[in-house]
Amino acid sequence: MQLVCPAGNLPALRAAVDAGADAVYAGFRDQTNARAFPGLNFDDAELRAGIAYAHQRGCKVYIALNTYPETSRLRVWQEAVDHAAALGCDAIIAAEMAVLDHAMREHPGMARHLSVQGSATSAPALRYMHERFGISRAVLPRVLSLQQVERLCVFSPVPLEVFAFGSLCIMVEGRCQLSSYVTGASPNRHGVCSPARFVRWEEHGDGQRGVRLNGMLMDRYAPGEPAAYPTVCKGRFDVGGEVFHALEEPTSLNTLALLPQLAKAGVAALKIEGRQRGVAYVTTVTRTWREAIDRHLANPAAWSPNPAWQQALSAHAEGHQTTLGPYHRAWH
Repeated sequence: MQLVCPAGNLPALRAAVDAGADAVYAGFRDQTNARAFPGLNFDDAELRAGIAYAHQRGCKVYIALNTYPETSRLRVWQEAVDHAAALGCDAIIAAEMAVLDHAMREHPGMARHLSVQGSATSAPALRYMHERFGISRAVLPRVLSLQQVERLCVFSPVPLEVFAFGSLCIMVEGRCQLSSYVTGASPNRHGVCSPARFVRWEEHGDGQRGVRLNGMLMDRYAPGEPAAYPTVCKGRFDVGGEVFHALEEPTSLNTLALLPQLAKAGVAALKIEGRQRGVAYVTTVTRTWREAIDRHLANPAAWSPNPAWQQALSAHAEGHQTTLGPYHRAWH
């Protein structure tokens, strides 16, 4: 299985490559990708340097163009496709059909991966995207049980990539509009949920901290309590007089224990979430998964999760807790 790791900037890209990534994914410094935070992503010089660094070490580079353009701005995304091809990237990761169509017609030799934002969860959907736009891989949304992933691996016309570790979202990839209700900026169109310009932290005299998104209180933290970046889906809400994470708790997906089953199912690639995370995260998580995959490849029958791997991953998990998410659902 290929290990696909995040690169939010050039130091993170180099860290991922050095730690054993088979491929890294990156984005341009604009809203064509779904991690358009200020100070994140690549300019031309950095991306050229990053692609050269990766290719010299046998690592591939994928460019995420996974947001949805407005009709009047489609040309910006098409030009981003052209630019990715000119830079020599190994594939683009896209969700919008018009973007995939342009890539297929203008750059047929460049691989096209269907983004998780494309929300393809069935064999007919994958078949359509393969037949119509020539995708060579699809990233599955984080809504499927393990049994559903196994079944799709049997019937999918293209190799499949699944998220293995990292932050979870509200589970409607490509369709979430929560941020736009509070900020007016949709993650699917503007490239980021909870844009930084809307975020304000508050320090209280009793040691508590609060965080607001466009003036709306998202959460309040006790002294010493780990604080998460504010998103609507992971805020705490007053529901019937009880304050709790009504939609989703801050936690990270961790499928390390399922590695043998994912390998047996025929999953082609394991993806690490976290282009917004730093070098320490990228280094530790990449190195841990590299070792786990390599040990499984060498001796599948004797493989078991190393407690040290789980400890290392938990230290970098959102909210310092992990979950199997929908993978552990008994129903499907």
